[in-house]
Amino acid sequence: MQPEAEADLQSQEESRQPPARMTKQQILTLISMASVNFSSMICYSILGPFFPIEAEKKGASQTMVGVIFGCYAVSNLIGSLILGRYIVQIGAKMMLITGLFVSSGCTILFGLLDRVPAGSVFIALCIIVRSVDAVGFAAAMTSSFALSAKVFPNNVATVLGSLEVFTGLGLILGPPVGGWFYQSFGYEVPFMVLGCFLVIMVPLNIYILPSVDAASSKSSFLRLLKNLKIILLCYVIFTLSSGLGFLDATLSLYAVEEFQLSAGYVGLIMLGLSFPYSLGSPLIGFFTDKYPASRSWFMVMGGVATAAGFLLMGPAPFLNIPRQLWLLVVMLGVIGFSLAMTAIPIFPEVIKCAYDNGFEEGLSTLGMVSGLFGAVWSTGMFYGPTMGGVITQRLNFEWAAAIQGGLAFLAAFLLAIYYVSHPGTPQKLPDKRQQTDERLPLLHE
Repeated sequence: MQPEAEADLQSQEESRQPPARMTKQQILTLISMASVNFSSMICYSILGPFFPIEAEKKGASQTMVGVIFGCYAVSNLIGSLILGRYIVQIGAKMMLITGLFVSSGCTILFGLLDRVPAGSVFIALCIIVRSVDAVGFAAAMTSSFALSAKVFPNNVATVLGSLEVFTGLGLILGPPVGGWFYQSFGYEVPFMVLGCFLVIMVPLNIYILPSVDAASSKSSFLRLLKNLKIILLCYVIFTLSSGLGFLDATLSLYAVEEFQLSAGYVGLIMLGLSFPYSLGSPLIGFFTDKYPASRSWFMVMGGVATAAGFLLMGPAPFLNIPRQLWLLVVMLGVIGFSLAMTAIPIFPEVIKCAYDNGFEEGLSTLGMVSGLFGAVWSTGMFYGPTMGGVITQRLNFEWAAAIQGGLAFLAAFLLAIYYVSHPGTPQKLPDKRQQTDERLPLLHE
């Protein structure tokens, strides 16, 4: 029996090895996911340089600007949980295509809001359009994460890291392109151009995105959240997204008031955040896939670096360091790279934790993990701009950034304590029959 058991374990290990070359299915999926990441993020990121300024002209306070940014996150949270739970019933491809279409329409509509009356009408319509757009974005990104993990089960971090290059490109191009279009042509043109670009992505993905069939599961989000490690990882995700949301809602106003910069230059400053992130993501993804044990300390070190970046960005009043533009740009770069150190290993780490705790391998579990990831990310994206706007209005940007840095440090500290007190255990090998049933039709068409 012993030789047979060893042979079975060896065959399972061999079956988990990635193929020497990508299949057609994998190549098409990679192209599709890259287009989704790029087009979605460029449409999302164009607001940063000029919308807070335009919203103030329409009678929105700093707090209401934060609410407009934050409502996106609330709707994204609800959408991610629902869509992640029912991804198998809806269909991953249908969910992604529908999400892209909804997001494109909302982006165009948002560009027409400068024509509505100022005050409560403008604010209410901004909240409605952004909320619907968030549900579309949740559909696209939830299915994107789940499909990527399904089609590349052995290289999740590498693939996500590579795809984050396109996310980074969207974040990099969005602010300067949006700021330039806004300065040159006014409020409407950035949204019209990028909304139409997103429309083009719909037929492209209908053609190239493969269909994926999978069986539904009885597992639930509550079962995922019973695990302490997943709760801690969720808090880490929360600190990442709340930091980005805080910067979206407050950085442009701070840079304009403190350094007298135009919207175009604010867009260029934001490159300091997105450029290091897009460069670091594929490298960190490849390294953490090759050495999975390094994921934990990448996340811890990334959290500490993020905390330092927020403390020095203002800089924090208790540091008694004078405000300087170069220091702001450098700290944005530190935060951008540290976000890659933390964000890229988290998704495969949550998937591994789910499998280690008895969840079935398949699209249903991946959909729930993606939905949970999106929901927690959205919670942070609501907290960041909303509370960041309130604290900035009551105190100042420097104190708000310092508080955000404190949240990141707390996450890194708690995660370090957990990993020290809970040494890692090897990932359980899935049942060979189950693995064959789920993967062969997908990867060997």
